[in-house]
Amino acid sequence: MMTDDTASAALGITLTSAGVGHAEVRMTVTETMVNGHGIGHGGYVFLLADTAFACACNSHGPVTVAAGADITFVAAVHLGDVLVARAAERTRYGRNGVYDVTVTRGDQVVAEFRGRSRTVG
Repeated sequence: MMTDDTASAALGITLTSAGVGHAEVRMTVTETMVNGHGIGHGGYVFLLADTAFACACNSHGPVTVAAGADITFVAAVHLGDVLVARAAERTRYGRNGVYDVTVTRGDQVVAEFRGRSRTVG
């Protein structure tokens, strides 16, 4: 899936580990990701978490998409920060799943994301 994900590739997001029900991705905050307040735009943090979520929920094989997601921003991110998003499956039931993603900068949590998935077809 990641080989065809041009959106994530364009932002420098790389898959660093993956397995059934979990994934880890990494991204460096660049100049184009900084908002008018001089901090990383939350949309990019969400996108990073969403990419980890997508990798984890698609790890079972069938095409799976987001049915919904929310994020809590815990700390601001800054130009040059290296962010890591770790996704973990919490439960799957029928064609649905729930996944938690923690986004960190080093040892500091900067965001918590919960995604709800739906297998299609």
